[in-house]
Amino acid sequence: MTYSAEEDFARQMDRQDSLGHFRGRFFLPCNRAGEPLIYFVGNSLGLMPKTSRAAVEQELDDWARLGVDGHFDAATPWYSYHESVREPAARLVGAQPHEVVCMNSLTVNLHLLMATFYRPTRSRHKILMEEPAFPSDTYAIKSQIAQHGFQPNESLILARPREGEFAIRQEEIEALIEREGEQIALVLFAGVNFFTGQLFDLEKITAAAQKRGCIVGIDLAHAVGNVPLRLHDWNVDFAVWCSYKYLNAGPGAVAGAFVHERHARNRELPRLAGWWGNDPATRFRMQLEPEFVPVASADAWQLSNPPILAMAPLGTSFAIFDEAGGMEPLRAKSLQLTGYLCFLLDQIPSRLFTVITPRPPNEHGSQLSILAHERPKDLFTKLEAAGVKADFREPNVIRVAPTALYNTFHEVWRFARILAEHQ
Repeated sequence: MTYSAEEDFARQMDRQDSLGHFRGRFFLPCNRAGEPLIYFVGNSLGLMPKTSRAAVEQELDDWARLGVDGHFDAATPWYSYHESVREPAARLVGAQPHEVVCMNSLTVNLHLLMATFYRPTRSRHKILMEEPAFPSDTYAIKSQIAQHGFQPNESLILARPREGEFAIRQEEIEALIEREGEQIALVLFAGVNFFTGQLFDLEKITAAAQKRGCIVGIDLAHAVGNVPLRLHDWNVDFAVWCSYKYLNAGPGAVAGAFVHERHARNRELPRLAGWWGNDPATRFRMQLEPEFVPVASADAWQLSNPPILAMAPLGTSFAIFDEAGGMEPLRAKSLQLTGYLCFLLDQIPSRLFTVITPRPPNEHGSQLSILAHERPKDLFTKLEAAGVKADFREPNVIRVAPTALYNTFHEVWRFARILAEHQ
């Protein structure tokens, strides 16, 4: 679309925004004067929906009133609580309901699924991931490689940008898979890179990897609730995500996992087992049923009963996504917000920063990463002092993420103005 640098344009865009009323559904952090901050850090911790408090209080009230009977008699019975968030989670990641389970944290889920899907042999033991990857993924992957008796410096392959570039070229990812494929056991990529904000073509990566006999896993931490996903149709083997960023489910919120149905219904797969992944028909026979019988779904990777107080806000967030119409309208607004921000940044006559996030709409989500060439922390401090809540990634990148559910075009305009004044 055609943008304008005039403030009236931003205000007009907000007046026309059919999703603008959702901003009022969230608590907005304020400065000391009580004015809302420009909260561009939903890629780190999403804002709190106003309905979350009541959802948690409902479970506290049921616990106080019912005690142990809350497992079956609570307003949402605790025994099957994870089932109440299954379908909305599946809609957001493009999956069949039986392919999705909400449980644990992202890295725990990554370890659980790698225990099943990373089965290295002497001839096929390598893992391919992007660089830079989120540190927790790197730690988990290296520890899994070592656990199987291999050396991370030999078994870990990194897809890197070219010298002087920040995004990884799609054709080079595919060429690397083609070249190394016979030795790669697992391709494990992010959906959206945490540092650069690059959105990867997961469908093409999956097809290229599976053509060479590789398993494909995806870390959706920065993609779920941010960009449309079709994990089932793309034939991804497994995926994991957290729920406290774009999903707005609170700090340390219960995460999620996807296992494609061709695996989810295979009870013969090796896995780490716990009682909540066991067939519910015999789950409470306990010592009378000493053999683990996995549920024929993604539920089989559960270990323990769900943490109800931590899961309650997840349902309230999913309800907002459903009310907004899912990811398609949110993605349309997100692209307008980021497109407008790119346009405004291009108007600033400066050599002090570079946007390192790819510009094409199909190569980024809500996040733009701004590389500061001089005194990056000073610039970040100035932005914070001016009421901008962004985040800083060493050594010199400021990440900003205008989020479709609660950010405005006028906030984008104000941010660009502040950046121009404080660079």
